[in-house]
Amino acid sequence: MPPEPRDRPCVNETPNASSLEVLLVFLRLGCTSFGGPIAHLAYFQKELVERRRWCTETAYAEIVGLAQSLPGPASSQVGFALGLLRSGWRGGLAAWVGFTLPSALLMFAFALGDAHLKDAAATRVLHGMQLVAVAVVAQAVLTMRRSLAPDLNRMFIAAAAAATVLFVPVAATNLLAIGLGVASGLLLCRNREHPPAVHEPLLLKRSTAAYAGLVFLSLLLLSRTAASLSLQIFAAFYRTGALVFGGGHVVLPLLEHAVVHRGWVTQPAFLSGYGVTQAMPGPLFSFAAYLGAIISPAHHAPLHALLALLGLFLPGLLLMAAVLPFWSSLRSNPTLRSALRGVNASVVGILAATLIHPLIPSIIHTWSDAAAALTLFGLLNVPHVQPWMLVVAAGALSFFL
Repeated sequence: MPPEPRDRPCVNETPNASSLEVLLVFLRLGCTSFGGPIAHLAYFQKELVERRRWCTETAYAEIVGLAQSLPGPASSQVGFALGLLRSGWRGGLAAWVGFTLPSALLMFAFALGDAHLKDAAATRVLHGMQLVAVAVVAQAVLTMRRSLAPDLNRMFIAAAAAATVLFVPVAATNLLAIGLGVASGLLLCRNREHPPAVHEPLLLKRSTAAYAGLVFLSLLLLSRTAASLSLQIFAAFYRTGALVFGGGHVVLPLLEHAVVHRGWVTQPAFLSGYGVTQAMPGPLFSFAAYLGAIISPAHHAPLHALLALLGLFLPGLLLMAAVLPFWSSLRSNPTLRSALRGVNASVVGILAATLIHPLIPSIIHTWSDAAAALTLFGLLNVPHVQPWMLVVAAGALSFFL
């Protein structure tokens, strides 16, 4: 008897669906998927696994596990992999474009209007959105601590990473903290438990994976030699995307270092854009469209927004394609799993350090600011309350009050 659709594994590089179908499905998801990367994965599971049965539950879980173990935006990487396995490379590209385009266009539009939002009322509204950003990052630190640093050893790694970022006076503190996380994970996070066996390989040609890995490494090396401003923007965002373990809000400290420390974007403009991003559907990495657009004069804004987007997303997508055929065997390697535990714990510390500085000092100026941020943090823990709701509410209240 032929297997039920739910029991069929994900397909290989031979497309069995049109890329247009993939584009339309992910375009709708990109317009409606609020709530951050974890919520996005739930939307994908319901729409693509349960309803459309593009792959099995087991294969989907493997893709999610791989995305969470690689640098880059987890939900976008999962969507890219599903599109890739559904309709080849065109399907992967269609999935990324569909899921990213709505939020990227909205953030680009906000960047163009940001120059006109300098009066007192607009400043109050933006400050309300920045308070939401503080609350969202604080919640992300606690949530990630519970899942990624649940024991004393990993809490120690997280604390050491936070101290490294806050107190070690070197330029590449985030990279140093991640490196220490790898070493600490190998020493402190050994685990004899074996992951469950996987009986459904995630099929993709290994030659294709090798090409993707070669492109990833080539661009990473060439990013050090960028000359013009446009290439420097792409290079800075590409290097950031190659280092964002944990995705989501962990990109904040790396982007802040990439654009604020260089003098490309002011701290208030950076935080205003980050606050607005919380109200957008789709991937948080669409923040790059806003940053790229405000780096330079308006006539270069579309090009630089596109380069920033491509630079931030591309490393994670290339790594997903490079590792996908090997993941079923790699995941059982105890050394790799120990190192990843250390890395995941260290990104909790990096995000906590960013909350301590620069977010809180640059946004919380009065007791009323502190009270508002604490209230917003409490509301984020209320069931069915989404960050975008609080962004809208905080902006409106700031305007009227």
